[in-house]
Amino acid sequence: MVVGLLVGLASLGMPLSEQLKELLSDDGPVAAETLAGIQEWTEDHAEEGSHEDFKTELTRSQRARIVHTGTVYVCGSEHKIIGIMKPDEIIGLMKAHPAWQGRIDHKGEVWLEEHVAELSATCKEKGYIGLDAHGTLSLFEGKPEKEKVMRTFFQIDIKSMESALPKEIVNQLHNGIRVQDLEEYNSVISTFSDYALDSEAGGSMH
Repeated sequence: MVVGLLVGLASLGMPLSEQLKELLSDDGPVAAETLAGIQEWTEDHAEEGSHEDFKTELTRSQRARIVHTGTVYVCGSEHKIIGIMKPDEIIGLMKAHPAWQGRIDHKGEVWLEEHVAELSATCKEKGYIGLDAHGTLSLFEGKPEKEKVMRTFFQIDIKSMESALPKEIVNQLHNGIRVQDLEEYNSVISTFSDYALDSEAGGSMH
C-alpha cells in the first residue's frame, strides 16, 4: 500500500529517508482502522433517509422538478443536470439505478447520487495532504500554501509530532504530501493519526 506513496513523493523530488520509509510502512493496523472508517462513511451515506421517504416527498406535489445526477466521493463530488422530470419519471430512473440515493434540496430540486469510497478525479490530479493555518490535517486542492481545503480530518498535536518525528518528515507535511489514490490517501492519514488531538479522526467535507 505504501509503495505508491513512496514513488509519488520521490517523483516530486522529495527525498525519502529510511526513517520516513519505516514510518509509512509501519501503519498497517491504523491503516486498517482508517479504511474501516471509510467503509463506515459509505454505509452511513447509503442509509441516509430511505427510498420510501424520498418517494413520498417526491409524489406529494406531483410537480416536475430539475434533476441532478452525480457521484459523491470520499473526497469531492461530480454532478450534472439531466433535465426537468415528473415524479414517476424520477422514480423510474432510480429503479434503473438502484445504487442511487435521492434527496430534494431547499430549492425543490432533486439530487440522485451514488456514494463511492474513492477519490474524485480532482483529488487524484491535485490532492495534497498537509496542515492548515490552525494545525488541522487537511486535504488541499494544490499545495497547502494556496489554502484551498477540500476536506479536513483532525487537529494535530504539533509539539508532539515535532518532538517524535524527524524534521524532514514534518517539513514534508507542511509542504504538502501528494496523494493520487485511496491507498496513498489512507496511508498518509493513518501515519499522522498517531498525533491527532481528537481520538475520533472523522473528516468533514468542504
